[in-house]
Amino acid sequence: MSEVQCWINGQSGTQLDVAERAVQYGDGVFETLRIRNAVMEYPDLHLQRLRAGCERLGFPAIDWSLLRQELEGRAAQYEAHVMKVILSRGTAGRGYRPAPDAGVNRIVSIHPLPVQRHAPDGVRVRICRTRLAHQPLLAGIKHLNRLEQVLARAEWDDAETAEGLMLDYADHLVEGVMSNVFLVRDNSLLTPELSACGVAGVMRSVILDLAESLGIGAQVRPVAAGEVKNADEVFVCNSLIGIWPVTEIENTGRYAIGPVTRQLQAALEHNRLTANNSNWRMT
Repeated sequence: MSEVQCWINGQSGTQLDVAERAVQYGDGVFETLRIRNAVMEYPDLHLQRLRAGCERLGFPAIDWSLLRQELEGRAAQYEAHVMKVILSRGTAGRGYRPAPDAGVNRIVSIHPLPVQRHAPDGVRVRICRTRLAHQPLLAGIKHLNRLEQVLARAEWDDAETAEGLMLDYADHLVEGVMSNVFLVRDNSLLTPELSACGVAGVMRSVILDLAESLGIGAQVRPVAAGEVKNADEVFVCNSLIGIWPVTEIENTGRYAIGPVTRQLQAALEHNRLTANNSNWRMT
């Protein structure tokens, strides 16, 4: 099979109408899933967030059973790949107002797993200059407007820096450019609350549930940027990388890979290999 396979509304293809609202306005949502042994990881959580995003944007009705059936069928053809799912509010003429009869176009693509230059044994990250704006109506969902992340990721090109951490204009830590972030203090987890901006990642939800099952305390609240310096451990996570311990934040500090991070790494790997992913819930 070629490097990238793509389907539009179930049909093989790579060309979109120029009037597609995803292209014109970024009017859509997306998910990035990992395929392991021909099965999607955490499909219920990804579809739940996809559905929440569509509801938040006021999309018309979608046949979610059909979409899941399609995704499962595609995943079954691959052993270890990445699946990206985009839902766009169809095509329309000029103007921001969605047409009352607009449909939803689904774009599914399969990609090779990226080469992981950064091992789970610790990564270096930086604090980005680009700040996240507050927009509660879009906070939490994974919509297609990712220009803040594009600007942030353009800030560095050295291979030694694995990720950038992003703040809002109130100097709160929010997330990574492509990840969510956790601090560990006194053997308890702390992760930023995301009601004003940021993406509530599926792996973030999984880790919070794992922490509860392991008896590890966890708080979800606003996190001042200065709290990072006092953390005992720091890690970032997403659905593709799992958990990356942070060993250095540029110009901020160095961190040990501590017992809480290692315990969660081990629990996550066991869960990915053995658990019925459909039992997980969003947090």
